[in-house]
Amino acid sequence: MAGTKALLMLENFIDGKFLPCSSYIDSYDPSTGEVYCRVPNSGKDEIEAAVKAAREAFPGWSSRSPQERSRVLNQVADLLEQSLEEFAQAESKDQGKTLALARTMDIPRSVQNFRFFASSILHHTSECTQMDHLGCMHYTVRTPVGVAGLISPWNLPLYLLTWKIAPAMAAGNTVVAKPSELTSVTAWMLCTLLGKAGVPPGVVNIVFGTGPRVGEALVSHPEVPLISFTGSQPTAERITQLSAPHCKKLSLELGGKNPAIIFEDANLDECIPATVRSSFANQGEICLCTSRIFVQKSIYTEFLKRFVEATRKWKVGIPSDPLASMGALISKAHLEKVRSYVKRALAEGAQIWCGEGVDKLNLPARNQAGYFMLPTVITDIKDESCCMTEEIFGPVTCVVPFDSEEEVIERANNVKYGLAATVWSSNVGRVHRVAKKLQSGLVWTNCWLIRELNLPFGGMKSSGIGREGAKDSYDFFTEIKTITVKH
Repeated sequence: MAGTKALLMLENFIDGKFLPCSSYIDSYDPSTGEVYCRVPNSGKDEIEAAVKAAREAFPGWSSRSPQERSRVLNQVADLLEQSLEEFAQAESKDQGKTLALARTMDIPRSVQNFRFFASSILHHTSECTQMDHLGCMHYTVRTPVGVAGLISPWNLPLYLLTWKIAPAMAAGNTVVAKPSELTSVTAWMLCTLLGKAGVPPGVVNIVFGTGPRVGEALVSHPEVPLISFTGSQPTAERITQLSAPHCKKLSLELGGKNPAIIFEDANLDECIPATVRSSFANQGEICLCTSRIFVQKSIYTEFLKRFVEATRKWKVGIPSDPLASMGALISKAHLEKVRSYVKRALAEGAQIWCGEGVDKLNLPARNQAGYFMLPTVITDIKDESCCMTEEIFGPVTCVVPFDSEEEVIERANNVKYGLAATVWSSNVGRVHRVAKKLQSGLVWTNCWLIRELNLPFGGMKSSGIGREGAKDSYDFFTEIKTITVKH
């Protein structure tokens, strides 16, 4: 293989040490289509070693005070922040996202995840009630669960991995984590900071490899009582099956088919740039991205014209291009899958206004084999179409008209997912009414992706089970116990 000597070779991180693996898998640079990294192809043996290390580290870590654990998490955050540029460069190259997005969102948010849970762990209180007539007092305590199995996806690699590791550690658990085999580099880099930050060996173990080998070994391990997973619904079904014999605690953050509902009184000057961003940010590879845009009929023509014009200005370029709004998709297979939806839409008689098959993609010669795709806008498509019901997870969005409030609520809810929605209207009463009736875990009105980490994050229906956030993550990563004392 040409250039083999220059390949980045990752190693598993178990019990505070980097360990080589007997076999490896190739990882590709999405912007060139070339192999640039080799990832351990781990299996049951590596998971067994990681779980053993995590179990042995658990008594010491869980007995530390919240203040001590908080100090260690803050130290990880400080070291990560000091290496922000190095991590941003690695995340952009590994995932295909723009360097600007990695610099401004992925790595800063990873830092914030550690800081946030380092702080929140200091502010949880327990409940106490008295039964004087029986001479009893009841109180609750929360204790860490044990070894937490954490499985994170490829779209926001370090961001979503740290959103799991930080609360698990903060609550006193030890961790065995499996990042996506497609985007393992920043997780491997994070391991180099843990010892420096004072994380004891065995508290965080990261094992690299594929879902069928590493993921299944982790999920089915009898000594891993808790699994937190972010990813696709089919994988979540498999996790549920494997976990069932052990009655594990599960948190499953899955996909979305998120609607934007744009009423005739919407402020289009704010709505259009925000909806372009909500449709195509991170190449559309965010579970919260908008993929169904319902526009009230009276403004449909104007909205569509302006939306397509704004989409055409959304530049696709190499990740290091400071003017690029969008980089490369994660893999060749994923690019083909996303393109297939556009082909199916055309076969159904839909119209493609811009993007795939309509506009020309201009890229430098060395990036011609990269996994790039233009942001694509589809109209004249039925609600029953796969493009309107299935999660595409790419830079494709459908724009359809609607008449009434009641009609659009029914149509927006008529999919199996229920993760996020956006509502655009200047009528405050309507905003509250519609938000309440949408079957969605998050509803943004007149904005998108403004997050408050204290509040619950998660979806309804096939978008998952459980919630994440300050209180919700703490509840998930601990067990509650009621103690009654008779005096």
